[in-house]
Amino acid sequence: MKIVKPGKNETFDIELEEDLLKQNRVLAEKNRIRFDQYHVHAIDVLGSIGSGKTTIIGQVVKELKGRYRIAAIAGDLTTTIDAARIQDKGAIVIQANTGKECHLDANLVLKALNELNLEDLDLVLIENVGNLICPGEFPLGAHQRMVVVSTTEGPYMIVKHPYILLESSVLVINKIDLAQAMEVDIHQLREDALNIKPDLKVVFANGRRGEGIQDLIEALNLSGE
Repeated sequence: MKIVKPGKNETFDIELEEDLLKQNRVLAEKNRIRFDQYHVHAIDVLGSIGSGKTTIIGQVVKELKGRYRIAAIAGDLTTTIDAARIQDKGAIVIQANTGKECHLDANLVLKALNELNLEDLDLVLIENVGNLICPGEFPLGAHQRMVVVSTTEGPYMIVKHPYILLESSVLVINKIDLAQAMEVDIHQLREDALNIKPDLKVVFANGRRGEGIQDLIEALNLSGE
């Protein structure tokens, strides 16, 4: 498995100047142009640590690998644990280690794309680093953003992160099997999300068991129908 890391002085600091944000947007646009050039659809997947986004991505890969040629870019600070789990489901995987940074940036995604043969791909799933704050200001060039939250994160996870939902097209409410134990109303979570963005597509899922994955595939317009 190949691993890409930012070079010396390439990492974007969290305390950002506007010119660095602009630089990231420029690189993101280059990534988008590159995806479009090869007719590859890219999805940026966001979620906090423990939300289940790796499991959800793995289930999507499992369901779609017969219809799409799939690669994943797995963002993490230092490890390859999540990347290996996705690779086991049948995707080509590039690990993107950010070091101390709490988000992927367009530059690191560009480095990962240089390790992929886009001519042989239809779909790239980008698993961002595990949080819903830092990635917000860093578009990566993907065509869609998907957010995964879980019932184990409590009843206020949605209302505490409105910005990331405004930038997303699909929300997955995961671990619905644990909602009762956590005293979380999944329908209230959905209502909270739609109050923030009325046209957001909301999917209920139990990623561990694969429940809701077909609904998610349809929400992402990947059903091929």
